Amino acid sequence: MEKDITRLFCLVDDFLKALEEERKKKQIEDGKKRRKPTRTPGLTESEIATIVLMFQESPCRNFKYFYKSYLQQYRPEFPKMPSYERFVALMPRILYFLTLLFCCTLRKRSKIAYIDSTSLNVCHAKRIYRNKVFKGLAERGKSTKGWFFGFKLHIIIDDKGNLMNARLTKGNAGSVVPQMTANMKGFLFADKGYISKDLFLRLMARGLKIITGVKRSMKNILMSFEEKILLRKRSLVETVFDYLKNKLMLEHSRHRSFVNMLVHIISTLTAYQLKPTKPSISVRCQLISNP
Repeated sequence: MEKDITRLFCLVDDFLKALEEERKKKQIEDGKKRRKPTRTPGLTESEIATIVLMFQESPCRNFKYFYKSYLQQYRPEFPKMPSYERFVALMPRILYFLTLLFCCTLRKRSKIAYIDSTSLNVCHAKRIYRNKVFKGLAERGKSTKGWFFGFKLHIIIDDKGNLMNARLTKGNAGSVVPQMTANMKGFLFADKGYISKDLFLRLMARGLKIITGVKRSMKNILMSFEEKILLRKRSLVETVFDYLKNKLMLEHSRHRSFVNMLVHIISTLTAYQLKPTKPSISVRCQLISNP
């Protein structure tokens, strides 16, 4: 069944036009005559970005089937649609644009936030030494489910399920909490993997209190009733990861280009941010204003 994509295209096209106008205002002229490209694609960058975002909302499980079969019913909207191979070659052109669009959709401020990370496998464990696409980029890492080869996606969300920040690192990367929470204040809830006295003091010094569970070997720490309730709601971030992976196909092992993998990840996160409804929790307790 064909869906109306007018709203999505207008949002993408208006943002791209505003971005181009802002770029022209700040561009410094050097007096050199620019050479015009001899080969221009039939699709504009707005149309390419729209097609990539449409994939996230489609029932298709892989992009090749989506482009060659499902997208054919939108031929009137994209009359100059190229072949699948040509479109894949054009996808890196919208990486910068999609990144800016995603950054504009991030929720800037929230008193309550949740942080966690998930693994993104790029190939099966038996094919690690034969993988050439991510050679020197992906690394072995360990999660709660065991060892994997690929990357880690770190996200911070608010109580309404909106993304506040996201970062992609190698599978063996360490903590990125200080960098991701540079301008945050309030309460940050995390699992036991984020337990660190130095991290707690570092964040507390700039107005951000990180709250985690307590291990059996640790002394019990006094925690307010409101903080205990909100810590129990930490499964919200797991629900977001489940939606990104199982509904929006965030993770798969069919990538043949690192840049196109970035396009896929950013477009997935952007499509999630543009959704009108997201997983959320009801916050009825009142936390103190200064943690």
